[in-house]
Amino acid sequence: MTPRRSLITGDESQFMRVGVITRGKYGERLIDTIMKHTDFDVVQAAVPELLPGFIEDPDEFLRSIGLNEDVFSADLIVMYTLHPDLTPAIARMAGERGVKALLIPGGIGRAGSIEELRSISERYNIYIEVDEICCTLEKVGVDAVDEFAERLGRPELRVELNSGRISRVDVVRGSPCGSTWHVARELVGKSVAEAPSLAGLACQQYPCRAVRGTPGGIHTSGDLHKSAMERALGLRSELTLPRQSRPIRIRGGVVEAS
Repeated sequence: MTPRRSLITGDESQFMRVGVITRGKYGERLIDTIMKHTDFDVVQAAVPELLPGFIEDPDEFLRSIGLNEDVFSADLIVMYTLHPDLTPAIARMAGERGVKALLIPGGIGRAGSIEELRSISERYNIYIEVDEICCTLEKVGVDAVDEFAERLGRPELRVELNSGRISRVDVVRGSPCGSTWHVARELVGKSVAEAPSLAGLACQQYPCRAVRGTPGGIHTSGDLHKSAMERALGLRSELTLPRQSRPIRIRGGVVEAS
């Protein structure tokens, strides 16, 4: 695959490459979204869908499955390993190979300990962000993350109206899973009054794979899309993320509150 979008850092120019580590179906939608809606290059590696609950020697396990180490040529890696033993091991490998940033969906419970990730961030000067859901991602002042978050992350919409109805919806920034583009299609023809609530509903019907039955997860995904439509319509939008949905950002070994 030929790199297509350049990322400029200082006097150096290099192509923006996104690495995606998949586990079964998790991560496949991100790859599809990158290919359809961005001009980033993408390189994939995979871990088995079925994993032991505890992996005593993660490094040996990764060697045994033949993890595609080309993924470490990326500027930024999104890791869907969803395993507290494997995730820190791969994060360490990424740091050793000079990857600039890691995004870890699925929440801290499946990412390893904050202290272990903090130590890796400090040692290798790598930015690490743990997100419960990918649609909370925003720019953070790290080049690789900000380039990615220009197109993928917290949803942002632009709308056109005709006689009180939505005539067009453009996705300025969409959820990495692709749900925002589904929302945009579903809202055309709907009234201004119903559009915000329908945006949240359409996101959840995508179907969103975020966790259900908690204050965050799929409910936060829906609320973020509802808020995006309110803002696009020039309406007041007040959204406070529940604690479990707030990103954990680790920069230079410092855990930042959000």
